[in-house]
Amino acid sequence: QVQLVESGGGLVQAGGSLNLSCSADRNIFSINVMGWYRQAPGKERERVATIGRYGPPNYADSVKGRFTISRGENTVYLQMNNLNPEDTAVYYCIADNYGRAYWGQGTQVTVSS
Repeated sequence: QVQLVESGGGLVQAGGSLNLSCSADRNIFSINVMGWYRQAPGKERERVATIGRYGPPNYADSVKGRFTISRGENTVYLQMNNLNPEDTAVYYCIADNYGRAYWGQGTQVTVSS
């Protein structure tokens, strides 16, 4: 089991940047996949980016070239650049350990035009 806490959300103007952090209560080296999802009002939760223990990260087409995911010893980051209003959502961190998923409580990102 792992507990996740997101931080770094906020209000930013279009074209700006934010860096989200997801802190785990233990070392995440053994966790298979870490990632970020988001959910905008009235929409389903969607995958933003994931990063496995090995191999390159995966990104949704809508954020490729703008977002970068990385993972450290007990933290996962999401660097978000060139934000636009369509990126407005609650961003959730996920730890997916071979089918058993753990979610954070989410952090709000609002991009103004």
